[in-house]
Amino acid sequence: MNILVCYDGSNVSKDALTLGIRKAKARDGKLFVIYSMKGGMEVPRKEFERAERMLKQVEIKLQSEKVPCETNFSVRGLEPGEDIVMYAREKEVEEIIIGVKRRSRVGKLLFGSTAQFVILEAHCPVLTVK
Repeated sequence: MNILVCYDGSNVSKDALTLGIRKAKARDGKLFVIYSMKGGMEVPRKEFERAERMLKQVEIKLQSEKVPCETNFSVRGLEPGEDIVMYAREKEVEEIIIGVKRRSRVGKLLFGSTAQFVILEAHCPVLTVK
């Protein structure tokens, strides 16, 4: 089973990763971990380096857990939700695990919700962790 975990280093994404590891072990699956960033000239280089370091740490953790994995730092110019859904299709993922953060209605209206987009647009089941 191919499982995709959306990761950004937040506590909820760490919880999503922990759940993904358990599910991959139980189902003899492969874990795909994506950190998606829209990118652009306004993003400081430090943010890119931080994301790359986090994914390297995730990869080391998954190797120590003996979980087959593939990590991806994706900067394709898409909104993260669109990017995650597209990546899930490309990798033939059978389940997506994503962390959700509590936001006000105004916050969702102004900034959107990556998790909401993924839940509504994904071709496969989406498991949320809060």
